[in-house]
Amino acid sequence: MIRGIDDLEVSGKVVFVRCDLNVPLEAGAITDDGRIRASLPTLKNLADRGARVVVLAHLGRPKGTPEAKYSLAPAALRLGELLGSLVPLASDVCGISAQETISALANGQIAMLENVRFDARETGDANARQELAKTWAKLGDLYVSDGFGVVHREQASVTDLANELPHAAGLLVKAEADVFAKVLSNPERPYAVVLGGSKVSDKLKVIDNLISNVDRLLIGGGMCFTFLAAKGYSVGASLLETDQIENVKEILDRAKKFNVEIVLPTDIVVADAFAADAKTQIVSAENIPDGWMGLDIGPDSIANFETRLADAKTIMWNGPMGVFEMPAFAAGTKAVAVAMTKNSGMTVVGGGDSAAAVRLLGIDEAAFSHISTGGGASLEYLEGKKLPGLAVLEDN
Repeated sequence: MIRGIDDLEVSGKVVFVRCDLNVPLEAGAITDDGRIRASLPTLKNLADRGARVVVLAHLGRPKGTPEAKYSLAPAALRLGELLGSLVPLASDVCGISAQETISALANGQIAMLENVRFDARETGDANARQELAKTWAKLGDLYVSDGFGVVHREQASVTDLANELPHAAGLLVKAEADVFAKVLSNPERPYAVVLGGSKVSDKLKVIDNLISNVDRLLIGGGMCFTFLAAKGYSVGASLLETDQIENVKEILDRAKKFNVEIVLPTDIVVADAFAADAKTQIVSAENIPDGWMGLDIGPDSIANFETRLADAKTIMWNGPMGVFEMPAFAAGTKAVAVAMTKNSGMTVVGGGDSAAAVRLLGIDEAAFSHISTGGGASLEYLEGKKLPGLAVLEDN
């Protein structure tokens, strides 16, 4: 059992909160602040209860030393705008600036330390991670895990600090854990899973873990072409993992064994180039012309997918149906998302590109039961793996 923040007495205490603020940047400007907004409920809850909140987070993949382009300054600025109050940013991870920033906090205030990955110990071996965690622990009283996007990592700010201080799951991590436990162990039926994205190899373990528990598996995106090839169809210049064809044939055989309905596209939007202004045509999934590549599912496929989702009581979606970033190839992804918003059952968007697509396509996020903030973490959870950042919270 993972306890939540309501079980912690936080007034007057320095509370470290591990958030996932790894937002996309272009020329130093945040292009999608979804992860920052997702951290607000926990941060506000703790601040409103009189905690002195210290945010720990990373951005990008620095090599264990400070790099200006990976500074959390844009995230601290945006968080402050959303909170309506300044969020001071320490200039280091655990040094003099961090100590002074934490010491200056009053009850109810929020500050942030610089990118935890500026310290090589964050992602180092067990001894290095523990050393960094102990340094932080001397500066604080409690630890809250609220960065679901990193709970599949063994890192100082994710697992080791939880071992040093009394801890709990933040509202976001608690909600994520509860939702995934529900869809993995006790979903209402019919239970439909929609999988997309470019590579079937990225989703093999997910399919392997889910296939004995789902009723319908809808396959789109680049990964569908390996399924079509496994059925003997020519896929033209579409993305194809030839080394996965035999694995896909085994999946199709297992689906029959478990009476799982596999729904593949019946028509495809193909293009003569991977470009927004490429020539396009709609063809049967069985007859993709040589030299043409599939970049979205077609209108007949969309209609079929919508029908197969309409009466589902639980829907899990992970991976886009096409190259949604290009308007000409966004229809399939948008249709799946909209179909989910019309469903009165439990609808879960499994993070990563799917969550990004929801925002890019302007679909109301509140219309889904849950949008996960963790791409890799969501995938590993769906694969049935035990996530170290959650496992460490169970030891209370």
